[in-house]
Amino acid sequence: MKPAEELRYLILAAQREGSRTFTELLRPLELTPSQSEVLRVLYEYEPLSLIELGELLVCETGSPSRLVNRLVAAGLIEQKQSEEDNRKVKLMLTQEGRNLVLKVILIEEKVYSSIDPMLEGAPVQEFIGLLWKQVDGKPSGKALTRRKAKKILNENN
Repeated sequence: MKPAEELRYLILAAQREGSRTFTELLRPLELTPSQSEVLRVLYEYEPLSLIELGELLVCETGSPSRLVNRLVAAGLIEQKQSEEDNRKVKLMLTQEGRNLVLKVILIEEKVYSSIDPMLEGAPVQEFIGLLWKQVDGKPSGKALTRRKAKKILNENN
């Protein structure tokens, strides 16, 4: 097996195993990993329009309208008329959504704390750089770039 092929399949296998673990941990909350990402992004950056939300998601490359509709129906997200443009709707977490996202954050921390010991002494920054080269300019990479930029902007305000 070529190194590039092995790396490709190892990344895929690691992503799948991580996704299975995360899915199991989210099951008691009756959320999918994609739904939890929507809640997390709204928690950090709300209010957002549907388009703005879609630009920050890694789980969904198109419009996240179906995901959002399910979360609205579940009472976790509310839609309010935009004050700047009455043709637009802004998405925000309901109190129930806010309570649930705090549980999601605890689950994420549990996942991260299980990964942290594996990273000790490893060339993490070099690997992160390699992965950024793989996603640079692609939809998922653009979403992560926007999230990082928005986070920096929020921290500086």
